[in-house]
Parts: sequence; structure tokens; C-alpha cells
Amino acid sequence: MPLSETAVIRSRRVVLPDGERPADVLVQDGRIAGIAAHGTLPDDGTPLTDLGDTALLPGLVDTHVHVNEPGRTAWEGFATATRAAAAGGVTTIVDMPLNSVPPTTTLAGLEAKRKAAEGRAWVDLGFWGGAVPGNLADLEPLYRAGVFGFKSFLAPSGVDEFPHLEAAGLEAALAEQARLGALAIIHAEDPAVLAAAPQQPGVHYRDFLASRPAGAETAAVARLLAAARRTGARVHVLHVSSAAVLPLLRRARAEGVEVTAETCPHYLTLAAEQVPDGDTAFKCCPPIRDEANREALWAALAAGEFTAVVSDHSPTTPDLKLLPAHGGSGDFAAAWGGIASLQLGLPAVWTEARRRGHTLADVVGWMSAGPAGLAGLHGRKGAIAVGRDADLVAFDPDGGFAVHAAELHHRNPVTPYAGRTLTGVVRTTWLRGRVVDVAGEPFGLQLVRPGSAAAQPG
Repeated sequence: MPLSETAVIRSRRVVLPDGERPADVLVQDGRIAGIAAHGTLPDDGTPLTDLGDTALLPGLVDTHVHVNEPGRTAWEGFATATRAAAAGGVTTIVDMPLNSVPPTTTLAGLEAKRKAAEGRAWVDLGFWGGAVPGNLADLEPLYRAGVFGFKSFLAPSGVDEFPHLEAAGLEAALAEQARLGALAIIHAEDPAVLAAAPQQPGVHYRDFLASRPAGAETAAVARLLAAARRTGARVHVLHVSSAAVLPLLRRARAEGVEVTAETCPHYLTLAAEQVPDGDTAFKCCPPIRDEANREALWAALAAGEFTAVVSDHSPTTPDLKLLPAHGGSGDFAAAWGGIASLQLGLPAVWTEARRRGHTLADVVGWMSAGPAGLAGLHGRKGAIAVGRDADLVAFDPDGGFAVHAAELHHRNPVTPYAGRTLTGVVRTTWLRGRVVDVAGEPFGLQLVRPGSAAAQPG
């Protein structure tokens, strides 16, 4: 549907900001122009899509995606990542500043990202910057150019071109981001705790888990919160895997520290007890922990302690994963760490959420409204509301499917969800009122930045 056209999308299960109900949604010029009672919009020849009992959700916003292009496009690229996103009901992604080469730590790095994405995007795009040793003077130019904030690691990132911040560097970066009003997003693991943990290579997941203990997260979060108190910075803790950090976050919020946190589908749907020996598709840092920890994460999510559930989509090639099925050793210590799940996050979370009695409105809050608010896009994304972008998803909450590698759109179809049966099927995705055809051509680059819609057509 061209942006100038008008259409109505009707469903008996429209997930609106105030809950789920039957409704007609009027789309015009790429925006939501009206919401009316089910079956009441006039029959004046306007094209109508009647979804019946298939639910209509706002498009998901995923603020934690490693696209890796340019430089490591063999791992993932804008074309494959955004196609996978659209197939999974994700209509906006915000790309992490690594593992691309160059990283997004300078204006030149940001421009390289934007150039690489031109003509290759099936969904809207934004970018995080990076705060690393030696680039303090780059933060303001990057922020003025439209990055959403700055990612830093408190332990080695795994790639040489994106080093981690020591204590003094973290303090300086947070102080500068506080001055700018920028959000600091932090990979929080403590290198001293990691160095003291037992390092036992091999195929046993329990050995890898012991090498990344929960104490590494709590020590790093405590250090981060202390620095945030001193500098007044807004901080966001990425991919919380350990429920042990939650009391620290609660106490800091009670003291007035501006801190938010996210978790990921794999921490909510997978558990250490399920990981087969040698199956390095499950490896990520921080790691998937045990069942009891997963239950505590769900309790915190239900209580509103997480701002967002986002993918941390971080794929690589099968050889770097050392997968035995591809001739690798299955050594968890040596394999690349990262979970590929961009296309599967919505059904994975819904499968577990539904079993626990949660609603589609809950999932929309965690995976659409919450991330949109975190990124400053809540005026245009994250809800079916008048004036918002018509980013929409027809989602069959009762359908099911088995995960097959051949049906995945990310570049290297390796995922720990392979072979699992998930509940919930994305039937159609609309981006600004247009049906996304993942087998067709991309719409062209549309950049988003905090407080804006698709602000820079390419």
C-alpha cells in the first residue's frame, strides 16, 4: 500500500494501550489515523483487511541487535537482519555499535553504518554509539548526529576494536553523557570476578556457566550504580541474566538513581539444565542460568522491574560457533558467544508467557511499548494509537510451528531454538502502513532517532 493510500485493518483482538478489544484501525499516509469500534468504520470503498480472531499488535521495537555490517557482514548484515526482524514482527531495530568494523565510536563509523544500510532495510533503523577508551571527544558529535545513547563494556567485549572501560574511563564517560543528557547502556560483568572464576574448557555447559558466575554481574552493577550516583548519569543495564542484581537495582531506584534494565527471550525461555553438551548455539555472555534464576526473572518481569525484553541478536558463522554438526569441537570456552533469535523472540516469549497466564498486552508492553520508551521513540512507535506510525503485526496467538533452519532469515541460521515448537505465528507485518514482503524488495533506508519518526529517507 503506497503511503498516500488509506486502509482499514479490523480484528476482534486489537492490542491497544488500554488493553485488548475488537476494533477497526484506520491507516492513512503511513500513520494510524483513527481507531473505531469493530465493524463501524464506513463502507466507502476503503480497502479492508479483516483479520477475524488473529490479533493485531503494534510492531515490536528491538533496541538490542548486532547487525555487524560493515566489516563482519559474513556474520550478519542489514539485509538479512532486517528481513528476519520483519518476519518476526519487529518493525524497528536499534543497532549496537559493535561488532562492525569500524565500530560506531566516531562520526566516520556512524556514516559507514548508514552507508552500508542504504537500500538494504526491510524495517526502520536506529543506531547506538559506543563509549570506549579514548573517544570522549567523539560522544557529543555522535549524539548530535542522532545516536540513541552509548554502549560500554565493563569487561572485555570479545573484539579488539571495542575495548572495555576501566573505572576512571567509566566515570568520565558517564559524566559526559550526563552533561549531554544521553543514555548510557552497559554490559555489566566484572573482569576481576571473571578472572578469578574457574576456566575449564570443554563441551560441558556447567563448566562454561561456572566461568561466568552471577557474582560478575552483581559486582559490575554495583560499580555502575555507584558511578551513576556520583555523576547523575542515566544508565541502563543490558541483558540481565542474573536475578541477583535485582535488589541492587531496586535500592538504587529508591535512592533516586535513574536506572533501567532489560532482559532477553533466551533468559526467560531457556535454562542451563536444558543445554546439551557441546551445543554452543546456547552460548552467550552473560550466560543462560538455571531454572530457579529463570523463575526469579519472570517474577521481576511481572512486577514491572524490567523496562524491555529485547533479543540481543548476536550471530556469527557456524565455524566460529564450533558447532559439532559443522565439524567443530563444541568447546564452550572457545566458541563465539551470542544468541541468534531476532525472528523468534515474539513467539518464544509468548509461548512461555501464555503458559504463565500473561496476556498479549503484557508481551506488547515488554517488547514494543517498553523498548520504544527506552529509546525515546514512544511518540511514534510502540503502540496502536492515533498519530503513531502504522507499524502493525497480524499475530495468530494460537498457531504453532516447529523451528527449522531453512525458514530463518538471518544470515547464519544457527539458533538454540532449532527443533523447538513455539506458539504464536506472525502472519503479516506492516511498516508505516505497507505490507512487508520479505521475499520482495526492501523499502529503502529509514533512519530513526530519539523523539523522531523515520526521519531520514534514503
